[in-house]
Amino acid sequence: MDTTLQDPLVGQVLDGRYRVEARIAVGGMATVYRAVDTRLDRVLALKVMHPSLAADRSFVERFIREAKSVARLAHPNVVQVFDQGTEGTYVYLAMEYIAGCTLRDVLRERGALQPRAALDILEPVLAALGAAHRAGFVHRDMKPENVLIGDDGRVKVADFGLVRAVDTVTNTTGTVLGTVSYLAPEQIENGIADPRVDVYACGILLYEMLTGEKPHDGDSPAIVLYKHLHEDVPAPSAAVPGMAYELDELVASATARNPAIRPQDAVALLAQVRAGRARLTAEQLDAVPPQALTSEHDNAEDRTSVIPRALTVPRPLPVDEEGEGAGSPQHTSRLQSPPPLPPRRRTGLRRGPMAVVVAVLLALGVGTGIWYINSGQFTKVPPLLAKTEKEARDRLATAGLDVGEVNEAFSDTVERGTVISTDPKAGARIRSHDPVALTLSKGPETVRLPDLDGYPLDRARDVLKDEGLEPGMVTREFSDGVPRGSVISTKPGKGTKVRAGSAVALTVSKGSPVDVPDVTGDDLADARAGLEEAGLKVKIAPERVNSEHDAGQVARQNPGEGRQVAEGDTVTLTLSKGPEMVEVPDVVGDSVDDARSRLEGAGFRVKEDRGLLGLFGDTVRSQSVDGGDTAPRGSTITIEIR
Repeated sequence: MDTTLQDPLVGQVLDGRYRVEARIAVGGMATVYRAVDTRLDRVLALKVMHPSLAADRSFVERFIREAKSVARLAHPNVVQVFDQGTEGTYVYLAMEYIAGCTLRDVLRERGALQPRAALDILEPVLAALGAAHRAGFVHRDMKPENVLIGDDGRVKVADFGLVRAVDTVTNTTGTVLGTVSYLAPEQIENGIADPRVDVYACGILLYEMLTGEKPHDGDSPAIVLYKHLHEDVPAPSAAVPGMAYELDELVASATARNPAIRPQDAVALLAQVRAGRARLTAEQLDAVPPQALTSEHDNAEDRTSVIPRALTVPRPLPVDEEGEGAGSPQHTSRLQSPPPLPPRRRTGLRRGPMAVVVAVLLALGVGTGIWYINSGQFTKVPPLLAKTEKEARDRLATAGLDVGEVNEAFSDTVERGTVISTDPKAGARIRSHDPVALTLSKGPETVRLPDLDGYPLDRARDVLKDEGLEPGMVTREFSDGVPRGSVISTKPGKGTKVRAGSAVALTVSKGSPVDVPDVTGDDLADARAGLEEAGLKVKIAPERVNSEHDAGQVARQNPGEGRQVAEGDTVTLTLSKGPEMVEVPDVVGDSVDDARSRLEGAGFRVKEDRGLLGLFGDTVRSQSVDGGDTAPRGSTITIEIR
């Protein structure tokens, strides 16, 4: 059975814009839906906070405040936040929709992954967390469920800053067991949540991808928490014999129980991962662990890479090796012996040894010439990425190469003053003393945020794009001084220097606040005049309903009396078609209790008239509306008792 049919939000349109199509997932804090932005005609994910939590003002404020922080993360491996708003009891985020699966789905289907696939997933996860850490906040709840893998192979991290994992420890559901499995010791013991708790969780993720199981298990959350506090995470090679020592080192570094020993943030761990990966051979990267769930139809190509490389993941830096790796071509020549000389007459004993010497020298000379032509005059461009200009020049000189043109370019990932790229590329075969051009990093490109206060929203978005920035999450607030639909403020604030491509959150005016007057029971003309005088628009619902009000009068309104809306908002009026007429039961001769029960069951109120003679009576003598006649439902029927 499709449970989404029972969800009251499915089929509704939130904020007059987002049409909810289907429920995707339900979590402890919110429900996620697939929705369509009817203005921009695009599919997105709508995350709606549970109404029970929406009643907690402090929780809602934190939800909105941290959502604004997420919108500042302009990173290809972070699920983007487009908008935030409220309607009635619903508080929601409009987010990027990722068609694909989670890392949990992959682990459930494949068990353990080859090291290459595990690192292909871990690198973009760390890149996303690194951007968050450098922006000043922590994810706090890294787990396979929050790692999304798109159908195109892109890896993205979801739920940034919206859930504090420590808040869920007291729950005893299976979901919580999955959450406590990734908590750092200091997060459990002291409630501390700095970037190193995300580093710890990523170490657990790597262990789980390499072995197919979590490092600590138990029958209750308390047992799992105890093991995190008092036991080291075992080496993956203990579960997968023969696994490379470099992978054990990565897991041990990331999951050190003492946070001072761990990498300080995801950027530092990413550097360790890339360095460790560069030391692994192809055989070590593609080794299939015994825990991997493979079918008899799997081919070699499937086993080589379980997960396609994410399109946005930068390739690891080359190894800074002195010699060639296994399988590299050797620049030597295997010469065949020169053809034998034609038979010659012996002219004496002294010419025999001389002929041998000449033949050997001739062979050596020919071999040296062939070697020089094929290999001797060539060398390889050494790996120079992330090296300073001086280090790059020294390495080129050692390799017998000259430094060519030196250029500069912006880079979000390579430190300022170090090499971004070379021309020719590392490993290219060129002649000795040929020049190699260097491109050095100028660091991230920065843009000064323009002053957008008072700009209409569409114009503000255009200005941001012209400046090389991205319009981020939009939050709407009442304002007496800023016209409806115009920008009140931005975050970061105007004049701030930010990286090119960063998202800028916008706070937009909903106009002056208006208290909705009560017009129920008024004639339509009077109700319309009262609402328009208050600065509101009027919409009439197509259906009429029965009510206690006369036909043509307002039966109900939405929003109701006392609600605060923006000037120019619309109030929907539902008109009455008069009371519902109901046949009155004949209760003359019935006992009082029976008469009351029958009349109230028919939808009437009952009034007793006993007079002086009926004080002690129990039989209905007459009724104010004769039995068989009709009267409005909810009206009062008086019964005389004798």
